[in-house]
Amino acid sequence: MRHFPPRRIVCLTEETVETLYLLGEQDRIVGVSGYAVRPSQVRREKPRVSAFVSADIPKVLALEPDLVLAFSDLQAGIVADLVRAGVDVHVFNQRDVAGILAMIRTLGALVGVAERAEELAKGFERRLAEIAATPRPSPRPRVYFEEWDEPLISGIGWVSELIEIAGGVDVFPELRHRQAAKDRIVSAEAVRAAAPDVILASWCGKKVVPARIRARDGWSGIPAVQDDRIVEIKSPIILQPGPAALTDGLDAIVAALWG
Repeated sequence: MRHFPPRRIVCLTEETVETLYLLGEQDRIVGVSGYAVRPSQVRREKPRVSAFVSADIPKVLALEPDLVLAFSDLQAGIVADLVRAGVDVHVFNQRDVAGILAMIRTLGALVGVAERAEELAKGFERRLAEIAATPRPSPRPRVYFEEWDEPLISGIGWVSELIEIAGGVDVFPELRHRQAAKDRIVSAEAVRAAAPDVILASWCGKKVVPARIRARDGWSGIPAVQDDRIVEIKSPIILQPGPAALTDGLDAIVAALWG
C-alpha cells in the first residue's frame, strides 16, 4: 500500500462496508459493491463500482484505491485484473462465525484501529453467547435453510451455526464445511425425509415465494409446511458473512423459531 493506514478503500462486498462504518472508518471508503445497503446512507454516500462476480475495473482504478477488499474465489477474476494493474488487494474468505469475527479484527488492523475492532468483535461474541444461553423449550425445532431453490441449496456455514445459536437444529449440519454452493445441493426427497419443523429461505436476492415451496411434490407432509412455518429472511441480513448476519440475521432466525 502507498499509505498506512490506507486512505482510499474500495469494498467489493457488503460486509467490509458495514464493518468499516461500525468502526467509524467510513471516510476511507471511496467505492462499494452495488449490493451494499448497510448502513442505509451508504447508497447515497458511496459510488458503486461492482456487482458480485463482476466489477467496472476502469472505474475502480480511477478511484486510485490504496486497498481493495474482496471476498472468496468467486471474485478471483476481478482480483487478478486489479493485481495486474498494480493494486493492493486483500481477499477475505470467512465462511463461519469464527471467520466473521476474525475478518472484523483483521480489517481493524488493516486500517489501524485494531483496538476498536477488538471491542466490536468482543461485543458480538458476548451477544452470541447470551442468545445461545437463553433458555428454550424442548424439543428444539428442526430447521431447513434454503439458500437457493433451483437447485435446492442448503448448509451455508455461518447460517448453520446461527440456527444452532438461536436454539434450532440444522437438518443438514454436515454441509456447513462445504464452501462451494454446488457441493451443498440437496434433493427434495432429502428435505422431505428430514421433516423440518421450520423452513427458512433466502434466495440470494430473489424474492421467496412460499406457495412454490408448499407446492413441491410430496412436501405437504413436512411439518413446516403443515404448520405454515415457512419464513423468508432477506438476503442482505443473512447471506453476507459479516455484522448483519450476527445481528439482524440472527434476530430474524430467533423470531422465526420462537416468535
